[in-house]
Amino acid sequence: MTGTIPIDTAIFPASEWTGPTKLAELVRGSEQALLARFAPLVRRQSVTLDMSAIERIDAAGIAALISLYVGARETGHCFTVVNPSPHIAEILALVGLERILVTRNVAAKSHSSPGFYRSAA
Repeated sequence: MTGTIPIDTAIFPASEWTGPTKLAELVRGSEQALLARFAPLVRRQSVTLDMSAIERIDAAGIAALISLYVGARETGHCFTVVNPSPHIAEILALVGLERILVTRNVAAKSHSSPGFYRSAA
């Protein structure tokens, strides 16, 4: 899903997520916080996650993104990501998700809600 973000979409920068530490990884353990925060939200509105602060992702993180995408689509909303690092974009492309999830050429504006927590592990 490349192109522009719909006007009614909330953008959540991972870098603004408050908690014990800033989120730098979307890996096993941290994906549960992402799902807890965004699963209900994507069922109510379209959501874009600014992933510029994410340095690592694993299968659990990819599964969480897929789960959010499916949850949003089931209720007629969109779930997209913007600003993935080159490494994250490469991984998303390898698994075939870049063309589905990544929105390009967008000046992301911050949402007042915080992002998500990263586990201490």
